[in-house]
Parts: sequence; structure tokens; C-alpha cells
Amino acid sequence: MRKSFLPFSPPLIGDEEINEVVDTLREGWITTGPKVKRFEEEFVSFIGSSAALALNSGTGALRVALATLGTGPGDAVITTL
Repeated sequence: MRKSFLPFSPPLIGDEEINEVVDTLREGWITTGPKVKRFEEEFVSFIGSSAALALNSGTGALRVALATLGTGPGDAVITTL
């Protein structure tokens, strides 16, 4: 057994990320706003897709993905824990 803590996935948060968060809080755009639009546009460019949709959680992303696939009541969905 390990004697030291092994982090699952430590975040890489530097001054640039901190400044973006502070700027966002000061501007009052906590939800959809110009930075979300910029993120979606940069993500589309990075992955080469025609569109992207930023969501606030993995749960939200799964719900949108399942709805896009037409999954509904009575359908079986198998996923990992």
C-alpha cells in the first residue's frame, strides 16, 4: 500500500487559467457568454468539426449525447462507473 497520496488527475492550473476565471467573475458572465462562444469556436477549429456545444458537466454531456442518438424510455444503456 502507498504511504503517499496518489492524485487521480491533478489539474494543471497556471496564472493564465486563474486570470481567465477572475476576469470571467468580474465581467459577470458565469453562464453562457462571450468566453463560452470563444471556447466553442476554438474547440471547433482545434478538432476540425462543424460545431461544438459547451456544457457545464459530464452528466449534461451524456444527456445530450443520448438525446442526439434518440435514446429514450425503455432503451438500455451500458456505461462504466
